[in-house]
Amino acid sequence: MKFFLLVIFSFYPFLEVKSSTPKSVTCTRTEYREEYIPGTKSSPGYVRNYEVDVEIPCGGDKKDECTDGKIAGALLGGGIGGAVSRKQGRWWAVPLGAVTGAAIGCQVDGG
Repeated sequence: MKFFLLVIFSFYPFLEVKSSTPKSVTCTRTEYREEYIPGTKSSPGYVRNYEVDVEIPCGGDKKDECTDGKIAGALLGGGIGGAVSRKQGRWWAVPLGAVTGAAIGCQVDGG
């Protein structure tokens, strides 16, 4: 059990540094726009067209960025939980290790 807690808390400083790193990447898209300029009887109206660069969120439509880290962390955490526990304690150590490993794996993977 002490080994398990040591493994969990050994990742804490890394996660804290990783989560505080800012991302400075901006993505843009060029949009086409038109504007109608009204006219008079002697000077007819016209349409002015131009293009504008608009900032958009980078990465597209990704909903879950840390799937690989969750899976790997859950397997590793469950394995460590099973390895360090005794026979009667495995019923809670393996699931706890898997959940904790998934959370750590997601953070390490960048999610």
